[in-house]
Amino acid sequence: MSRSELISVDDPAHVGLARRTALALAQSVSLPDALCGKIEITVTEAGTNLLKHAGHGKIILRVIGDRTLEMLAVDKGPGMAEPDKCLRDGYSSAGTAGTGLGAISRLPQIFDIYSQPGRGTVVLAQFSALSKPAPKPSLVLGAICVPLMEGEACGDNWSLVEHASRTQLLLADGIGHGVLAAQAAERAVETFEKSPHRSPAASVEAMHSPLRSTRGASLAVAEIDPLNGVIRFSGVGNISGTILNGETTRSMVSHNGTVGHEMPRVQEFQYPWHADSTLVLHSDGLLSRWKLNGYPGLMARHPSIIAAVLHRDFQRGRDDVTVLVGRCATRNGPNS
Repeated sequence: MSRSELISVDDPAHVGLARRTALALAQSVSLPDALCGKIEITVTEAGTNLLKHAGHGKIILRVIGDRTLEMLAVDKGPGMAEPDKCLRDGYSSAGTAGTGLGAISRLPQIFDIYSQPGRGTVVLAQFSALSKPAPKPSLVLGAICVPLMEGEACGDNWSLVEHASRTQLLLADGIGHGVLAAQAAERAVETFEKSPHRSPAASVEAMHSPLRSTRGASLAVAEIDPLNGVIRFSGVGNISGTILNGETTRSMVSHNGTVGHEMPRVQEFQYPWHADSTLVLHSDGLLSRWKLNGYPGLMARHPSIIAAVLHRDFQRGRDDVTVLVGRCATRNGPNS
């Protein structure tokens, strides 16, 4: 499942909705009952914390691969100066027993948290029931893909293909939003996944004809090749790609046009890729002039946390939004 499920949490009834949505997703990939129980507890505690400490927030859910469920709990509340202290049982800033956040941290296989006083908190929990250890991917990816309005079809879509020594990412934004935009983005994903060994430029060109019967789409393909220390990129339309290296950022070049309709030029660019590089791809539902230099410690967190912060603080609020954040699995960091 490429797209995410987003539930706004503004009252206790929404906590129940988030729990039921998470359970349905877990059951759709046949997670065992014991793990489903942990997921229900985690989502309930996370949603309750959103109401208790921030007043409201969002729960974002997605399925990863065959048997993994991810939950993000996101708010713009008062935040925490010392998140690690808040994870200890018995600590509470709201006069409660102080066991909620500590319980959340123990139940999932992967847990991470980022919080800033005055800006809010993001909590990540991933639950997996793989029968045997999966091969470690070369890229750790965080992804959020949500529609403009909850419950509507999302006109964005994305796909990831792992090769022996490289990883390819596609992000497609169907023109407009709603069902017809979703159809265009889905056609792009289907074409990309049928022939995953093409170069980024060849992939973009191959999607032009299949998308002629749709609204068309803006899209980009990025190929990360860590062995050769490069990232290859080809984009048409308003998909933004940025490489982060420490304090420096480098924007990647996309050409104007709409795949499936007006595509005057396709070109592939190559950029340096280092072990500590981070890739950010996003649709135009996110402001293009975002900056993360005011978020100390964020780049050391899990890519899903970074994607959630970008979505929370830089979404335009008038279009579907997709944010993909990837970094090398060999890089030191939480759960990487």
